[in-house]
Amino acid sequence: MKNMTKKTLALVLALVLCAAITVIAGCGVKKSEGPYSTRIYKSGTIGSGSTEFTLQIVDKDSKEVDLKVKTDEATVGAALLKLEVIAGDESDYGLYVKCVNGTVADYDVDQTYWAFYINGEYAMTGVDATDVENGATYALKVEK
Repeated sequence: MKNMTKKTLALVLALVLCAAITVIAGCGVKKSEGPYSTRIYKSGTIGSGSTEFTLQIVDKDSKEVDLKVKTDEATVGAALLKLEVIAGDESDYGLYVKCVNGTVADYDVDQTYWAFYINGEYAMTGVDATDVENGATYALKVEK
């Protein structure tokens, strides 16, 4: 009987350990949606480098995440791609951002897209053509 109890206890502990590892891995920062894979950040400072900017992300549900991004990359797009904050498709016009912080916005699917703002103004350049400016605030917002 004692042997059976030990085996049962060992099995229960193994299952609890597996469940805990699954939860921890699931609460990690990686998310895949279709062909796009990005990290999911809650807030805080990400990256490393001598230049710092603020990134505001506003998803489909108006949920906002504010990040301080540190980088040595030359463009906003390069910095965000390196940190896996964004993903998308390359086109003749540059990077078409489809996924930001784990959320996909695809005009072809639901007429939403990721709008890019520089210091509160709608950007006239894409993320991959915008030079990083120390202290600037960039925003990516789902719009329809």
